Amino acid sequence: MIQYKKVAFYTLGCKLNFSETSTISRLFEESGFAKVEFEDTPDIFVVNTCSVTENADKKFKQIVRKALQINPAAFIAVIGCFAQLKPVQISEIPGVDLVLGANEKFDIISYLDSIEKKEQAEISFKNIKETKDFIPSFSYGDRTRSFLKIQDGCDYFCTFCTIPLARGKSRNASIAETLVEAKKIAATEIKEVVLTGVNIGDFGQGEGENFFELIQELDKVEGIDRFRISSIEPNLLSNEIIDFSLDKAAKFVPHFHIPLQVGNDRILKAMRRKYERSLFAERVAHIKSLRPDCCIGVDVIVGFPGETDEEFMDSLNFIKELDISYLHVFTYSERANTGAPKLGESVPMATRKERSKMLHILSDKKKRQFYEENVGSERTVLFESEEDNGMMYGFSENYVKVKTQFDANLINAFHKVRLTEIDRDGIMKVELL
Repeated sequence: MIQYKKVAFYTLGCKLNFSETSTISRLFEESGFAKVEFEDTPDIFVVNTCSVTENADKKFKQIVRKALQINPAAFIAVIGCFAQLKPVQISEIPGVDLVLGANEKFDIISYLDSIEKKEQAEISFKNIKETKDFIPSFSYGDRTRSFLKIQDGCDYFCTFCTIPLARGKSRNASIAETLVEAKKIAATEIKEVVLTGVNIGDFGQGEGENFFELIQELDKVEGIDRFRISSIEPNLLSNEIIDFSLDKAAKFVPHFHIPLQVGNDRILKAMRRKYERSLFAERVAHIKSLRPDCCIGVDVIVGFPGETDEEFMDSLNFIKELDISYLHVFTYSERANTGAPKLGESVPMATRKERSKMLHILSDKKKRQFYEENVGSERTVLFESEEDNGMMYGFSENYVKVKTQFDANLINAFHKVRLTEIDRDGIMKVELL
């Protein structure tokens, strides 16, 4: 085993990728490698890839070029969704030495008997149908919060998405095993845990358990102050989950992120989503009836094949009427081996960009309105360590980003504040209480 070498990591994509990168980095440290920053001339670069959009693919190639500029002799290993989907294509990129699929990435240390540059990259991957194990992961050391992986894979096969091809079938550990991981986090200085996965509401595969039972048990874990639910499908976000999170739980915060994708029923059906927009509206209304101050984030895709101007405007007007807090807007990107390109005429890229711009403007208005509704309220903020021109930042329980004068005593600490005004960058100024 090669020890005392320096390794750096770069993660593209979702919170799930961050949790897995962090876990893999700990494997390196346990094996005698020194984890360093990307710019610190490492001997090994590990790039954890995403393949949700074409931009993610392009970004990956830029990262490889940057790594070679920092250290032309560095060994470059590639893992993640893009590595599972396009291993041969990645292996042909100059500078890449090792490509590992979904089944192999957690065994990366065993592939590093030599870190000499290779003329031809080594590839190791299996058909995704053979990927059946669930490997628990959580992030540590990068933030005041941890991303806890509770689930992996997806059985939904939406027509725009490659994730089932990159990550396999939905799977998870048991509640008991998940609690073991949560208690590991509780033993650290981390104060907040974000539950993450590909389709977390689908938790319980093969165990006869479910997501609602899981969050009830997590709420009892001592040593963690906050739990935050990341993206959860609207058809799986039951009223009992909402009621527990907002009304009965001690540690779950008033914040949901719910993927809508589009607000037009014909397009939803073409996407093979498992709900109509009326159900989405019902979920939002129920959340707001319990907690009007609850933050609700929404994913939206623009430019799906066959989406007409009328259907886009129908979707836009539907979203305008929703009492939500912000949007994550994705421009539809053609992906190999998905059904979407066959379902309608391709929307011109210029039209996609224009629709994206309109939704970004709507998102800014929604976020501004939500922040304005919170001005004057008292909140509890978890402050982060980053300092920027004498200021520090944090998030309230309902996901309002705040700023105040830097004070080292506030780092990774909860503090009562009053939200006073929104600055020109859209961040909330506060008065410490």
